[in-house]
Amino acid sequence: MNTLRFALLCLLASACSILKPTTKNDVFPGRAQLPQEEAPHVLNSLEWWYFTGHLKDVASGEEFGVEYVFFHFSPDGKQDYQMVNFALTDPQTQQFRYDYDLGKLPAPLKATLPINLTEEKGGQRWTLTGQEGSYTLQASMAAHPGQSISLRTTPAKPVLLHGGTGYEQYGKVAQAGYYSYPRLSTTGTIVVGGKTHQVAGELWYDRQWNCGGVNKKHVAWDWLSIQLNEPKDDIMLYAVHNKKTQEHIGGGSHYGPQGENTHLAESDFKLEPLTYWTSPTSKRKYPAKWRVTVPSKGYDLVVEPLVPHQELSLKLFKVLKLHYWEGMCRVTGTHNGKPVTGNAYVEITNR
Repeated sequence: MNTLRFALLCLLASACSILKPTTKNDVFPGRAQLPQEEAPHVLNSLEWWYFTGHLKDVASGEEFGVEYVFFHFSPDGKQDYQMVNFALTDPQTQQFRYDYDLGKLPAPLKATLPINLTEEKGGQRWTLTGQEGSYTLQASMAAHPGQSISLRTTPAKPVLLHGGTGYEQYGKVAQAGYYSYPRLSTTGTIVVGGKTHQVAGELWYDRQWNCGGVNKKHVAWDWLSIQLNEPKDDIMLYAVHNKKTQEHIGGGSHYGPQGENTHLAESDFKLEPLTYWTSPTSKRKYPAKWRVTVPSKGYDLVVEPLVPHQELSLKLFKVLKLHYWEGMCRVTGTHNGKPVTGNAYVEITNR
């Protein structure tokens, strides 16, 4: 079994439980069909277009973290909803700011390309356009004026079909489509604290759909994306914890410099929390530093946040609230005994 990332899954799944979730409109062709899968899936149970990564000011070298995601879901198979999440991390000032919006769509999204997704909040317009690795991302926070992005991407590596097919049979829990562009060369501007930065770097992009099969509050998810500097390997790992049954499921992908795609089973790697951080907002305790070992690939790594407080608190449908941690991290360690460095993003939900 390969990977399945459920960013904000527990939040949206809880919302869907109120709205009588259905997967009757999900489709399971067995293999991702590109470019069609890039387009919205009509009345899908839950899908997303997800960007995370590190970008640097080309003049000063200052580094910033970006999270930008459009969610689309149809809990009852009739009414469409859309949610957008936007977060910026500034390690220089140890600041983390985020904004989000959720609402009903006037009509179901259509399966058209290129992607053209839009959300408006407080007079600000958030957009995502493009397809197959070439995207334009534009957004300005309504909750935190003076924070915005205007970015363009192009693929630095080919698409990664997780599991070799872009479709994942996630144990007995769900089947979902999943592919990534682990390295999108990115340029543009970021405004942080009212200051504009010309930036460049690489974002990680995840495209997933048919994700409404998991809607249990006692299921927790950890997800890591790792972009190593030399060798230019990309690693995605996940761990699922059923807190009721104490079951654990894990998996991942190793994507080599020449596009070598290797499935990682749960037995192929280990995620070991080294320290923990307790949120002053939610009082929840999150892993705050990890040892990541992938013996078959010669990796022994340490993944550590650049800012401890990268927790988001989201309120939906007036009665639902989720606290989850997602943030930019630094990678150090060894590859076959030689020092390596890199960047990572980590997501922790439902702790």
